[in-house]
Amino acid sequence: MSDVTYENGGGAPPGEDWRRRYWKKNVRLLVVLLAIWATVSLGFGVLLVEPLNNIVILGFPLGLWFAQQGAIYTFVLLILVYALWMDRIDKEFGVDERPAAEGGDSR
Repeated sequence: MSDVTYENGGGAPPGEDWRRRYWKKNVRLLVVLLAIWATVSLGFGVLLVEPLNNIVILGFPLGLWFAQQGAIYTFVLLILVYALWMDRIDKEFGVDERPAAEGGDSR
């Protein structure tokens, strides 16, 4: 007997349609996060560096900060957002990873 609970509450997938919907959500999330990453790294760090350099924070031009550190911080934050959001999507579709022995040590 399967211990996996799918989004319809049953123990078996409701058909192949759930896979299509799962990957559609996954790809949509990836596109949004990659668009944010491209905007920050390419847009703020390269294309808009001159206008952003007119803004100075703690003695450093904002454009320089985005080019040197802001894009990296944003990328790390996007990785965290992706991992957390995918956990939610996995749970929604019943494909989340669960510990092998829930409720304690199996020794």
